[in-house]
Amino acid sequence: MRVNLFLFFFFLLFLVGGFAHAQRPVRPPQGQMPPVGGQRQEVAGDREDQEEAGGRRKLIDDSTKMVFGPKTTLYFFEKDIKRNRDKKHEIDTLLNNFHSYEPVAKRSWMYQDLGNLGSAARPLMYEVPRMIGTSSGFHAYDLYFNAADSMKYYDTKSPYTQMNAFWGGGNRNMLDLAFARNVNPRWNLGFNLNTIRARKTLNPNARDDNMADQNSYSFHTNYRSENGKYFLLANFSRMRHLVREQGGIVPPDIDENSILFAYEDAKVWLRNSRATDLRQEYHLYHEYELVKGWQVYHVFDKKKQSVSFFSNLNSSDSTYFNLFNPERFQDQDTTSNFNHFSEWRNEAGFKGDIGPLYYNAYVKFRTGRMQSPYFESANNFNELYLGGALRGEINEQWSFEAEGEYLIPGAFRLHGLFVSPWLEASYTKALYKPTSMQMRYFGNHHEWDNNFSNVGVDQIKGVMKLDFGSWSFRPNLTINRINNFVYFEEDQQAAQSGEGAFMVIPAVKFSFNIKKKFVWEADAYYTSISGGGADKFRIPEVMLNTRIFFDSPMFNDNLFIQIGLEGRYRSDNFAFNYNPAMQQFYLQNDFNVYAYPVVDFFLNARINRTRILLRFNHINVNSMNEPGYFVTPYYTGLNRMLDVGISWPLFD
Repeated sequence: MRVNLFLFFFFLLFLVGGFAHAQRPVRPPQGQMPPVGGQRQEVAGDREDQEEAGGRRKLIDDSTKMVFGPKTTLYFFEKDIKRNRDKKHEIDTLLNNFHSYEPVAKRSWMYQDLGNLGSAARPLMYEVPRMIGTSSGFHAYDLYFNAADSMKYYDTKSPYTQMNAFWGGGNRNMLDLAFARNVNPRWNLGFNLNTIRARKTLNPNARDDNMADQNSYSFHTNYRSENGKYFLLANFSRMRHLVREQGGIVPPDIDENSILFAYEDAKVWLRNSRATDLRQEYHLYHEYELVKGWQVYHVFDKKKQSVSFFSNLNSSDSTYFNLFNPERFQDQDTTSNFNHFSEWRNEAGFKGDIGPLYYNAYVKFRTGRMQSPYFESANNFNELYLGGALRGEINEQWSFEAEGEYLIPGAFRLHGLFVSPWLEASYTKALYKPTSMQMRYFGNHHEWDNNFSNVGVDQIKGVMKLDFGSWSFRPNLTINRINNFVYFEEDQQAAQSGEGAFMVIPAVKFSFNIKKKFVWEADAYYTSISGGGADKFRIPEVMLNTRIFFDSPMFNDNLFIQIGLEGRYRSDNFAFNYNPAMQQFYLQNDFNVYAYPVVDFFLNARINRTRILLRFNHINVNSMNEPGYFVTPYYTGLNRMLDVGISWPLFD
């Protein structure tokens, strides 16, 4: 609690100090100008950049006041640098979807979680893994980790600070701080700090009885040599995610005094159990241009993930394990499961451009291991990959991409993409390894040593892009064929399906506006699964997200506002259950997560560059046949509650 208060007051002090500083006019030292690197400078009053003789852009307006902003602070991703794409993004100050601040909400609620910020989560749709080699298999908290491949690198002309604070109803809080600055015109560095403090939505004992506590941070830097031939990107990330597991609501047929929709008065299974996911990553990418249009590059990664679960079996928590996980292989009094996954990766290759054609070829070596106190020896792996890519751009609207990777022996991934003004289509074919956890696991309640075959998948995606002035229409289709799928069966053991599954998923996204003030947006998905392995995938047959809102500037464009309603719907399905001791979702056939529409009210506003949000969750509570809804068996979704938040960027 003291830490939360300290962070809160520090944040307020930082805001006040930053706001006061931001109000002072910024004047460059006499005879000096900040480097611009060819980027646009934002001028006071939102005026267009002024041109001098010879086309050189002015950095100051007529009052000699320098104004830094989103157009002088850009960010980019490593994937674009690696593909020789000069693609930089302006800092986001838009209001659209700003109210969806939690990680699950940001992804259009297309994840199954446990009904609270920071809880275990998995995608609702099947996703083809990008990693065809060995991974840890502990992915329940991937959603909350700032991984190396998603790191933002900055090109700043002034110190940049982004502060986001969100206070969710029921004490579900997030604080995000990002900072970047240029040391010189060719060198930028920065850091990110993220925290989650989410109180239990089910039966909290006190105000600070948190379900999830997360502290994470990352550092990043990018450097280009004076002659422009050498370019370096590097980052370090660390996350410690602690969850006090509850095991869900006690079913009324087991305890007649248990009520499913009592929320803070609900009876839950676990009070003395906790799970921890500790991750740490070092990442380096650098390239050197040998001759014009031809570069060599190297990538280095060092990653580790420590996953643990502890439960006192001499407490009331033992009732849960006696009922659902009765075996006790290691200890009769305590469940203490621990797994440590580590890997090293080195990738070296060359790339270049021949006119509009980009090419790349590389060799990659990964080595790592999974360790557990109950393993006789570590589960080691060594993997050698060969890969390459090809991309052609006829112009900004027409392009194609092809990439492939082969893991010697027996695993591969091929991917092709075609983009045109009216159609985008892709094809992916892969054969990937089961996870290390699926192959070998020894815990207090479950153990196995498997020899599964690789999983095969073919995926076709296509989307038509139809834009007609005030409305856009995006019909799309996804087709998946999956063989040898590995999953966790009803008894919570890892298993492999001997039969295939075939998915056909037509969908549509559209947006319609009236005079650019009244907007209706929606996306809908229908999923049909057939084949002998169809039952291993628990995807709702129908999923719908929709939003209708008023969007307009007010008070002579000094205030921008969005106000509206947002709804989501998932059809009946026997959603996966969750095992906290293994941190895995598994099949169940007893609890129907019934269809239920959820409606939220939201208001987003922006004054200058400061954005605020207000969201009233689940305003239709107690207005349907059921008093609430479930997201996972015996885990209820949010009750009616109010969320507020603020985003404040500073550019000097």
